[in-house]
Amino acid sequence: MIVWIGALLGVAFGIFQARKRQGKGLDYAQYGAAYGIAFAIVALIINIVIVRMTMG
Repeated sequence: MIVWIGALLGVAFGIFQARKRQGKGLDYAQYGAAYGIAFAIVALIINIVIVRMTMG
């Protein structure tokens, strides 16, 4: 669940960045995908750290 939230926040942030740089539709998609994947990976790592800390 946390990974999905991270991915959605990444997509929103990527679209915001593309809009800020005056990109077109494909730029929105590319930035959204790149930031979405990056934020999802970071959220996954944070999730693993939290689970490991609470299990041990």
